[in-house]
Amino acid sequence: MAPSRAKDYPVEYILASAMAAAINYPLWRASALAQSGFRVASSSVPPSLSPYVYAFAPPYKGMVATVFGMTWARAAIFWGSDRGKEILGNYSISPLVATVVPPLVVSTGVQCINMPIVRAAITLQDPQSNLTNVWAALRNIYQQGGVSSLWHGTSAGILKTVPKYCTAVLVKDWMENVLPPVDPSSVTADSDRIWRSAAKSACAGIAGAALTNPLDVIRNEMFKTNQSLFATVKNLWRTEGGTFLTRGMGKNMIAVAIPVGCTIFFTDALINYTSSSHRW
Repeated sequence: MAPSRAKDYPVEYILASAMAAAINYPLWRASALAQSGFRVASSSVPPSLSPYVYAFAPPYKGMVATVFGMTWARAAIFWGSDRGKEILGNYSISPLVATVVPPLVVSTGVQCINMPIVRAAITLQDPQSNLTNVWAALRNIYQQGGVSSLWHGTSAGILKTVPKYCTAVLVKDWMENVLPPVDPSSVTADSDRIWRSAAKSACAGIAGAALTNPLDVIRNEMFKTNQSLFATVKNLWRTEGGTFLTRGMGKNMIAVAIPVGCTIFFTDALINYTSSSHRW
């Protein structure tokens, strides 16, 4: 996902992020259930499949707000990262710094802005919750702990989100440089471009997801218990030991790697389509 000028393609970034968010919503629900430790009872399917059955079945609590939050957040992070790299590239700054600083800054800001929606959406996924929508969840959180409670878990959220996107952007840009370029005169140029983008997107998504699973668990546990970061980690270690580090790992790999990879892949596809249309 490395167009020559990101500033020319903001719409493509937004559309790609929206497509990825819509596809990812049920997978995100399954991951939120697993990492939060919410219990899903079902006598018709094995316990390991219950979160997926529940995640894909209605009611889809918080879907609109969650998809909206994912859309603008990922679009801002990836567009801001690419655009920031272009701007910093005009100065005498090392390529590594120019690559890392934009996602570091943008993803931190996005996480702070998005935190109330994230917390409310995750709270809604508890099968035992009587809350019906994000607004009701926000109001309930506010009534229980005041304004500051809406941003409870921000520290863990930043710790897991910022490294995830910095890693994804680094891997994406590294793959962009090491993969052989597509020969535009080749009869297989279109399919070569697709496979190249798929390889880059998959590697970036998997790398970002694998790094941050423990921090996802800590953040979701903070939402559930309202404990501080230190108290949450201490309690998790006392009750689960080191196994909490891998709680929900499989579901998180799917829920994070797929949307991040899809966002990068769809952005590439849309930019290539727009560029080809303009050439004609």
